[in-house]
Amino acid sequence: MGGNDRLLRAARGETLDRPPVWMMRQAGRYMQAYRQLRERYPDFRERSENPDIATEISLQPFHAFHPDGVIMFSDILTPLPGMGIDFDIIESRGPLIDPPIRTKEQIDRLHTLDPEASLPFVKKILRNLRQEVKDQATVLGFVGAPWTLAAYAIEGKSSKDFIMIKSMGYQAPQLLHKFLEILAENIAIYICYQIEAGAQAVQLFDSWAGNLAPLEYETFAMPYTKQIVDYVHDRYPDVPLILYICGSAGILERMAKTGVDVISVDWMVSMAEARSRIGENIAVQGNLDPCVLFAPQSYIREQIEAVVAAAGPKGHIMNLGHGILSTTPEENARFFFETVKSL
Repeated sequence: MGGNDRLLRAARGETLDRPPVWMMRQAGRYMQAYRQLRERYPDFRERSENPDIATEISLQPFHAFHPDGVIMFSDILTPLPGMGIDFDIIESRGPLIDPPIRTKEQIDRLHTLDPEASLPFVKKILRNLRQEVKDQATVLGFVGAPWTLAAYAIEGKSSKDFIMIKSMGYQAPQLLHKFLEILAENIAIYICYQIEAGAQAVQLFDSWAGNLAPLEYETFAMPYTKQIVDYVHDRYPDVPLILYICGSAGILERMAKTGVDVISVDWMVSMAEARSRIGENIAVQGNLDPCVLFAPQSYIREQIEAVVAAAGPKGHIMNLGHGILSTTPEENARFFFETVKSL
């Protein structure tokens, strides 16, 4: 059986007979195998930072559905302790950073990430995946983008309104820019570490940037994502970088200016419109509404076909417009993969 570089070819903008397919959060709670493993290992950080456990979780959907992309099981906050920002993840509450980062003194105490010293498990996970997947799928790494990491660190937790970080941006912009600069430098180092460990493509999650007004995005998010992309492309020009932002309809053109290779589109804008706005030179990913996977399979098929038709045969990676929801019927996830691969 030959190798499968379909995802990499789509990221380069090639025309293919069908789009490659994977799902954000494809290793997770909707799978019975994951839920059973979580009962044995209830601590999230143990699951994500123990190489053997994280490898097993990452491979669960690969063995079950044979997607074209296998993403390592991890968390966007994983590199923060290596910079001096510790965190915890509470199953029912999400990430917690206590104390949150809100002073110049705290930011001055941060240090440069040494992935080999603080994140050796990431290298082991990615090398395990390359060995297990062989060449039958593309192995993806992922990171959080600076604005989103800063939002978690400054708010101290998930937020709906982001009052603390936005207030810092309005009242002490130099302090926020300094923090974002530090994060950008360290995330660029972290991406290169993932690539050197075996990641063949890397997705940047700027999950909270969709909460920014377009001019705020230009000020506080876009330059730091571009800084990362320039740094990585200078060293690894052939490794595709994918950018995902939820709620990105108002900033798609600005996302394109970061220089990423692929823009992952959420479901709140049509794929045809997204294509027309960002241009033909950037590949796209997405953008099925995750809730469609709760529909009858005939409707799921119709919606998949509509997305693929709107994206066209060139430079499209099929995905959801956000991560798969935890209560999604597993048989519908299977149907999603099978349908795309049968096109």
